[in-house]
Amino acid sequence: MTTNDKALALKALHEAPEILQVVNVWDAVSAQVVAGLEGTKALATAGHSIAASLGYADGGMPLDVALSAAKIVVDAVDLPVSADLDDGYADPAETVRRAIGLGVVGANVEDRLRPFDDAVARVSAIVRAAEQEGIAFQLNARTDAIARAGDRPIDVSIDDAIARGRAFLDEGASLVFVPGAIHREVVERLVAGLGRGTLSIIGIPGAPPAAEYQELGVARISYGPLPQRVALRALRDLAGDLYGGGVIPTDTPALN
Repeated sequence: MTTNDKALALKALHEAPEILQVVNVWDAVSAQVVAGLEGTKALATAGHSIAASLGYADGGMPLDVALSAAKIVVDAVDLPVSADLDDGYADPAETVRRAIGLGVVGANVEDRLRPFDDAVARVSAIVRAAEQEGIAFQLNARTDAIARAGDRPIDVSIDDAIARGRAFLDEGASLVFVPGAIHREVVERLVAGLGRGTLSIIGIPGAPPAAEYQELGVARISYGPLPQRVALRALRDLAGDLYGGGVIPTDTPALN
């Protein structure tokens, strides 16, 4: 498929009545493992996981490093790949142009609670850049209205998330990503304010299963750095078992 074919495929997945589950990956081998599963329809990189694997703090990874990591994933699979591009860096439009040039067909870009007009302008710049490239780029526009809310009341944060999300959608964003929206009542209010099929969330420990979010009208659920953390826990547990006299399990998959 061409880059735009993949972008259109991701668009169809976002617009389908079924929730899109995206298990985040961070390198070629994690991408290939997840891509090999029957239920995988698209992939997304986890910026936090990539940064951690390369020794950077979350949000502190240089743009060139982030793009290089995204290209590794794109080249490793034949599926649509969405990239975590942090806040879009200094020039979000140019960041997305470069990402599209590498075969990336969607992105998470966060507002970090910038002033409203600034946040909306950055979303608009991304969408216009993708249009100029002729790609149906799928912007999963993230607002940190809840995740970075601090001590402000949850009702205020929800209203802020809806206001920002509506503005992002009006500018052409595909979905509105609201980390921190976990509980049913919060998700219901966000869906009511944004519209069914426009909300993207993250699944974390204690969150309901994807099917329950689908019933509420959520379009997409991803898992951020959690898949890597689960994998690292398995590594830690294996190492501890080996140090305690254990052996490599007999059902360990063979190397390719």
